[in-house]
Amino acid sequence: MDSSNKKIRAVIADDEPLARDALRVLLKKDSRVEIVAECRNGEEANAAVRRHSPELIFLDVQMPGTDGFQVVEQIGVEKMPVTIFVTAFDKYALRAFTAQALDYLLKPFDHERFETALERAKEQIQRQNFVMTGEKLFALLADLRGDSTEKIVEENPNRASGENEGESLERFVIKSQGRIYFVKAGEVEWIEAMGDFASLRVGDKSHLLHRTMKDLQRKLDPKKFVRIHRSIIVNIEFIKDIQPLFKGEYIITLTSGKQLKSSRGFHQQLQVLFDETR
Repeated sequence: MDSSNKKIRAVIADDEPLARDALRVLLKKDSRVEIVAECRNGEEANAAVRRHSPELIFLDVQMPGTDGFQVVEQIGVEKMPVTIFVTAFDKYALRAFTAQALDYLLKPFDHERFETALERAKEQIQRQNFVMTGEKLFALLADLRGDSTEKIVEENPNRASGENEGESLERFVIKSQGRIYFVKAGEVEWIEAMGDFASLRVGDKSHLLHRTMKDLQRKLDPKKFVRIHRSIIVNIEFIKDIQPLFKGEYIITLTSGKQLKSSRGFHQQLQVLFDETR
């Protein structure tokens, strides 16, 4: 079966019957989503994820006994499906969700916000970007615990990356799950914006960094990296071919086979590459 037509298995975990009912009604409007389990507490959610291996979970933060965050810890961030947190208004939790670019829904549910969160989740699932999901969840738990030593976010990214003023950035230092990773800039194939964060794509792995695209574009070597979209920077060394579409838009195919679409606003950035072929 074509993976684009495969149903997305979803779990609903919320101790409030009305909230479960609302999520069920909203999800049943989407023919691509199949609800495989409805859970009333964290223990049931834990069991459902292990039993069904869903691609998506709507996870209530505040449940009696085992709460949503404890479910994540018990299952393990690397085994969690794409997660949309569900919560009543909680300033502290919302700040943490926003910081890690994770989706959440506030009760009572706003239909437009629900659709936005669901579409983002489906995009993540289609890209099979579960490594990124795990890194975000780990960083979220670190924030909520106040565990600064294992955050993915660098407190001083300039210093940690070994860059000096006026010099191009040569490597990234990534803190993730208790380890420190050194990633050479030249090994990064492309970079995707995630709010105030950036996802560094290296082969089949991704690393989350607390940097804006504007900052990265300023610090990366312009002879090696080109910004093709407001949310995408590409390493020129990994570009296989460029196919023109129309009105200044292009499809960029990487050596990995990954295809990225440029936007008209960044046509001039690509013009540098075209000039080199003349």
